[in-house]
Amino acid sequence: MTGYASAQHGASAEDGGASGRNSRLGLEIRSVNSRFLDLSFRLPDELRAHEPALRALLTARLKRGKVEVRAAIDNDDGNSLPDPSTAMLQRLAMLQDTVQSWLPDARSLSVSDALRLASGGANSAIDWSSVLPTLAEQALTELLEARAREGKRLATMLLDRIAQLRKLAADATPLVPQLVEQQRLRFMERWKEAMALAEGAVAPEAAQDRALTEATAFAIRIDVAEEVTRLDSHLDEIQSLLKKGGEIGKRLDFLIQELHREANTLGSKSATLELTRISVDMKVLIEQMREQVQNIE
Repeated sequence: MTGYASAQHGASAEDGGASGRNSRLGLEIRSVNSRFLDLSFRLPDELRAHEPALRALLTARLKRGKVEVRAAIDNDDGNSLPDPSTAMLQRLAMLQDTVQSWLPDARSLSVSDALRLASGGANSAIDWSSVLPTLAEQALTELLEARAREGKRLATMLLDRIAQLRKLAADATPLVPQLVEQQRLRFMERWKEAMALAEGAVAPEAAQDRALTEATAFAIRIDVAEEVTRLDSHLDEIQSLLKKGGEIGKRLDFLIQELHREANTLGSKSATLELTRISVDMKVLIEQMREQVQNIE
């Protein structure tokens, strides 16, 4: 399910030798619909070592969704850039030359690297290891609350589709005995016509018995009462699961497949335009349910 959450924490770097510079750690968690759980992380270098712990935290409490976790450290120095001394810049240049003499492929320092190092490394002066888990818990709790609200919306939509499916099933129910009787009579008429053409080839009593047997078997094959009953039973279970809550996504997936199977069978047996229309309408509603059920844990 979709959701967004964020948490922030500010800290001062004065004790780390960068007087007057403050830092803020921000954490965002975004979730979009996905049938499976897919986690991705965008963390600054200072926090990359914490990715396994964050992954374990999210995996323990999320089962589905494409989830992206972003963290960033922002420095607030009174809207002024650090003013590095010439001596510090010379020192950095000497250190760079030494490193590159041993490691020729080493990347040269950028302007931002030089400013950060010359300012005393405000980011590294703060230990975020104790703050990050707390922020992650806060953001995850907020995300779960957002997803719960989304879940209620999805449940309302599914209950509406269930009501529409029940209405279609109710419309189909009185058509079933009429359909069976119509098809039986039609079969008997065709059979009598065929027997009239082959008069004398078969005993009348035997032909009549065989015709009745064939007509009954045909009526059973086109009887959709069983499909309507099973469909109604599946709807009952889906409604019960939505009321119960919890991790119901996989069970709902299975029940939606069963609904689709019953609607398909009803359509293949339909011998009237009205039943065919009902079958098509059912499949449209079931497909709408299937798309949303894939997002439910």
